[in-house]
Amino acid sequence: MKLITAIIKPFKLDEVRAALADIGIQGLTITEVKGFGRQKGHTELYRGAEYVIDFLPKIKLESAIPDNMVELAIETICQAGTTGKIGDGKIFITELEQVIRIRTGESGEAAL
Repeated sequence: MKLITAIIKPFKLDEVRAALADIGIQGLTITEVKGFGRQKGHTELYRGAEYVIDFLPKIKLESAIPDNMVELAIETICQAGTTGKIGDGKIFITELEQVIRIRTGESGEAAL
């Protein structure tokens, strides 16, 4: 089992969620976050004054999935989440040691 963590642009959330649902990934956790990568933010002009925006709004999407769906999930997130411009985000894959469903006590892939 793996934990996929994807950082995407906020306006791409609905597309990515729908695409993941289409391939059978059901459970997602979404968090509104702020951050920056190589672009180090950007500057904006407001009422004649220039402001530096260091942290840009992003969406952090997390999903625990079986090993056999990892590559498909990565491809799906990349296709649905891309704009082709800087700041599209990143995907992190983490090994999950154990998953337990609190309500039933199921563990492993049965708990996903």
